[in-house]
Amino acid sequence: MANLLVISSAPATLLDGKPFLDAKFVEGMRFYSDLWDGPVSCLLKRRDNTFPFGKSYEQDQLPFKIRLLPVNKTIGVEEINESDVILCGGDNHEHLHLADIYREAQKKLVFTIEQHPETRRQIIFLDPVRSLPKKLYSQLWAMKQERRRRRAFRKADGIQANGYPALSVYRPMNANTMMYLDNRVGENLLATENEMKARENRLMSGGPLRLVHSGRLEHLKGSHDLVPIARLLVSKGVDFTLDIFGTGSLEDEIRKDIAKHGLQQCVRLNGAVDFETELVPFARENADVYLSCHRQSDPSCTYIESMGCGLAVVGYDNRMWAALCRESGAGWSGPLGHVEALADALASVAKNRQEVAKACRAARTFAGNHSFENEFHRRIDHLKALL
Repeated sequence: MANLLVISSAPATLLDGKPFLDAKFVEGMRFYSDLWDGPVSCLLKRRDNTFPFGKSYEQDQLPFKIRLLPVNKTIGVEEINESDVILCGGDNHEHLHLADIYREAQKKLVFTIEQHPETRRQIIFLDPVRSLPKKLYSQLWAMKQERRRRRAFRKADGIQANGYPALSVYRPMNANTMMYLDNRVGENLLATENEMKARENRLMSGGPLRLVHSGRLEHLKGSHDLVPIARLLVSKGVDFTLDIFGTGSLEDEIRKDIAKHGLQQCVRLNGAVDFETELVPFARENADVYLSCHRQSDPSCTYIESMGCGLAVVGYDNRMWAALCRESGAGWSGPLGHVEALADALASVAKNRQEVAKACRAARTFAGNHSFENEFHRRIDHLKALL
C-alpha cells in the first residue's frame, strides 16, 4: 500500500496538547483517508495561537496522522521519507524546494495551485494599508517566487489547479495538470427538487427578487459596492431584498450607509452565521440570486457553493467568474468595478423571471456535477494514476 503525504498551509497548532485544526481542512483530509488505498498523513506548520473555525481533536478521532513542524523548520528529506506520493500546496513558496529533493528520495510529487500572478498582484495593490514603495517591493518579491514556482511545477509529476485561471496559467508548465473546483457543498447540502420548484413557483408569481451576499466585508472582496448597487436598484424601481452575511472592517460603514440611504426595508445585514446549518438553508429557501462584487480572479468557492443552493449568480467578470459563467450558464456578468452594470443586469433579470429560473436550474446542475465528493474523487484518481 502506498503512503500519501499531504503538505498544506492550513492553520494548525496545539491546544492542551491536542491538535487544533481548521474544521474544513479536517473534512477534506477525511476524504483522502476514505478514498486512498493506504495510510494518509499530513504535514503542517505549527502556529502560536488558535484561529477562527478551528477545533480540538483527539488523535484517535482522526483517520490520518498529523505532524506539526516549528515555523522556522524547513521541510527536508526526513519529513517525506516515509511517503510514496506527496500532495503539496504550491501557493506557499516555502514548499517549492521540494521539487529539487523528491526525485532523489524516489517519491511522486503533485503540487496544488489556486492563485496566479494576476491575483497575487491584485492582493498586493488592493491592500489599503501598504504604501506604494512597499507594494512595489512586494510585487518584485512575488515575481521572484513565481519564477521558482514555474521551475518547480515543470519538475513535478503533476499539478492540481483550483479554478479556470490557475489551469490556464499553469497547464503549459506540466502536461499532467487537472482542474478542480474547491467547495464545501456535499451531496447532502445541494438544493432539493422541492426547493427548486418552490423557488420557480415563487419567481413566476412575482414578489421581490431575493438577493443574497456572503463573505468577508472587505474592500478586497468588493463589499463597498453592495450599498451603491442597492441604491441603483431602488432608483430603477426594482422590487428586491438583499441579505448580507458576514463580518469585516466594512461592517459598520455598510450598516451606517443602509440607514443613511433609508434602505432598511430592503437591505439586511445579518452578521456571520454557520455555513452548513444557517447560511445554506437560508440560501436554498429564501434567495434567488447571489450577488458577487468580487474583483479578484481567484477561485472563490462561494460561486459553486451558491450555485449548489440553486442560486443564479450576478457578478463582475473577473477571470474566474467569466469562465465559470460561460461554462455553467448559471448567471450574468458585468465589467469589473462597474456597479451600474451589475445593477442593470439585476434590473433586467428582475423583469424576466423565466430566465432567472433557467439560470437557477443550470447552477444547481453544474454544482451537482462538481460537488465536494465528486471533486475529491477526481483528485484522488489523479494521484492514484501516478502509481
